[in-house]
Amino acid sequence: MPLRNMLAKSDPPEELTAHLENTLYGALALRRRVGTVAVAEEVTEGLFWSAACLAALCHDAGKIPDGFQAMLRGLVRAWGERHEVVSLGFLPSLIPDEQLLTWTATGVVTHHRCLEGGRGPLISAYGTAPEEEWRARLDPVPDDATAELCAWLADTARQVGLPVVADFRQGLDVIGTARQVFDLLLDRWDLPVSSDEGLTAVLLQGAVTLADHVSSAHGTLNAHQPLGTEFRPLLEKEFAEQGRSLRPHQIEAGALDGHLLLRAPTGSGKTEAGLLWAAAQTAVISQVAGGIPRVFFTLPYLASINAMAVRLGGLLKDETIVGVMHSRAASYHLATAICPEDGEEDHAEKARKAVSRAAATRLFRETVRVGTPYQILRGVLAGPSHSATVIDAANSVFVLDELHAYDPRRLGYILATAQLWERLGGRIAVLSATLPEALTRLFRETLRQNVHLVEGMAQQARPRHRLGLRERHLTDPESVGEIGERLAAEESVLVVANNVADAQHLFAELSSQAGVAFLLHSRFRRMDRSSIEAEIVERFGTGRPRRGGLVVATQVVEVSLDVDFDCLFTSAAPLEALLQRFGRVNRVALRRPADVIVHAAAFVSRRGDTGEYADGVYPRAPVEKGWAILYSQNGAEVEESQAKLWLDEVYGTAWGQEWYAEVLRHRGEFAEAFLGFAHPFASREDLAERFDELFDGTEAVLAQDLDVYEASLNQAHESRAAGRLLAERYLVPMPYWAAPLTTWEKRLGVRVIDADYDERLGLGAIRGRAAQVYEPGEVL
Repeated sequence: MPLRNMLAKSDPPEELTAHLENTLYGALALRRRVGTVAVAEEVTEGLFWSAACLAALCHDAGKIPDGFQAMLRGLVRAWGERHEVVSLGFLPSLIPDEQLLTWTATGVVTHHRCLEGGRGPLISAYGTAPEEEWRARLDPVPDDATAELCAWLADTARQVGLPVVADFRQGLDVIGTARQVFDLLLDRWDLPVSSDEGLTAVLLQGAVTLADHVSSAHGTLNAHQPLGTEFRPLLEKEFAEQGRSLRPHQIEAGALDGHLLLRAPTGSGKTEAGLLWAAAQTAVISQVAGGIPRVFFTLPYLASINAMAVRLGGLLKDETIVGVMHSRAASYHLATAICPEDGEEDHAEKARKAVSRAAATRLFRETVRVGTPYQILRGVLAGPSHSATVIDAANSVFVLDELHAYDPRRLGYILATAQLWERLGGRIAVLSATLPEALTRLFRETLRQNVHLVEGMAQQARPRHRLGLRERHLTDPESVGEIGERLAAEESVLVVANNVADAQHLFAELSSQAGVAFLLHSRFRRMDRSSIEAEIVERFGTGRPRRGGLVVATQVVEVSLDVDFDCLFTSAAPLEALLQRFGRVNRVALRRPADVIVHAAAFVSRRGDTGEYADGVYPRAPVEKGWAILYSQNGAEVEESQAKLWLDEVYGTAWGQEWYAEVLRHRGEFAEAFLGFAHPFASREDLAERFDELFDGTEAVLAQDLDVYEASLNQAHESRAAGRLLAERYLVPMPYWAAPLTTWEKRLGVRVIDADYDERLGLGAIRGRAAQVYEPGEVL
């Protein structure tokens, strides 16, 4: 069979040479975007990108055997062999340099499967097979196509300046040569390698797999960074139109060269300062390494990520250039596109577009992305599935917002990964309204390069809040009566409880006393929560006319919504959480100091855990210490500058020292387990579920919604992904430990929970056998 008839894909059909050429150009585009990765160039003696591009060009050359082509043409059901090991047989004819050959072959053979472990490891399949078995399994390889393909590969490589020679021996033994190269690779990667070598191997694998995926999807990599030199003039122009100007801490952050710690109060322009810093770093990195640095803006909660994506899209005047990088990204795109008047066909079409937007971000298209740190951390799982995340993170800029929201384990993991980002030429910033000295010290000890601290001031010098403490619990009837008085005065009132059960109880008690009332927590169906958040922002958004009403919420309101209320009633919590809640009141300090009322927590034990927790959520020690500090300020007008002193006092306690040690321990454990890369091509997929449990949780559909869930799956007839996205609107988020409260519906591939549910109240009492293992009010 001549080369022109050889296929790389069957659905739709794609010629082999077209796919190889597209993958090469994908690798060249990636090289232009990433630039020089210092650690990889040092290990490979300047051969990294040549190896990556040659591997991209040759990665699927092994698809020419008769068995593989017969499978693509539907003549046989399956070939049962791995084409990438056959591809190795073409490399020695093209690449005379032994080191370049080894690195190129490494990129070729690992672009689909791990060498050991995981699904179908290559060592198990081919490592001990004698040459006769290789030939029996992989031959025949057509001689005419082999010679043509060798010539085409050499000519294509030379056209783009890659170092190859043409040595076309008649009757090239592709299978015999492939086995020799495979044996060479097994020797190369059999023993543990140095950290830099292992990291370089993962980067190479990532470059080839990413180029292959972009080619297969016929996608593109954006070649422009909107958070570059043009961003500051754009922001200054927008500010000028609003009668504002850049503030000192924003200017200072935008002039820095290096890592950043920014401590700035809510409403002081912290986000803009972080973006100005990011714009400056993209310019510096581009000068040093070339390429187009990517900017990652990370936040702890999905709702806050979605809000930030909208905000960035507005600042950059184009929402399509901002990628949303979290597990519910397609749902976000769908929610922003659907209108109340849409019909079913409109929903189906918008679902298809939302799936495409999310898929483009998964292919690393956008140069500005908003997401959870978890999505980038997952790159350390490496292998064909995750190594592309590592190469994409090289020479990038990372803005980490609200690190206070992470427990010591997650925070330790994030800090360890920040060390990796720095090794890869990245710059890291931490933004927080509540940045204690302990976290500042942790960050500085984590990174090798200079870390600059910038202090921001509130937009107005006068205090924003007047603090009040109540010894009674937030759900106490007397507390409910005091909140009702504010509602009767037509004030806008925010009530924040520490758990869903308390929030639902308070909403039931208070909603009838408010003209407009909303309940917000994490146990709503996706579509209901999106609607509630939109209505809350419409009525109580910062800068909107003052209107009375009630919002009862849990912690989800802390960093998720840009809202402004007249007063706050909250349960006691750690100071960082309370300060975030305070920030939703008198947000830009345009009014007299507003009341923020803190109620004593109830300390209770948790099932299967030791110690006591405030309302079943927060450890007792920091909550009690924070309460004692606030008690000394009871009745006073409090200023933002006091927050750091309060936090330092909390972290200076025995609890704070234990917290610090725990973060360091988890940082070290993560670095040792994941960032050494001593065996870069051994599968880590068995650890993927642990990541999901730690960062992501699970979801379930209500038993009463199962029929409409299934109908939605079939709504977008020609797109399974779009149908699943429409169905996912009915899912209710739950933590991983709550999975036993559900049943698994195998036919639809979804968890089902039998429980009460109300569109305004969210998830209620659980029914059936699960009710026996779940105590109503227990924190989900």
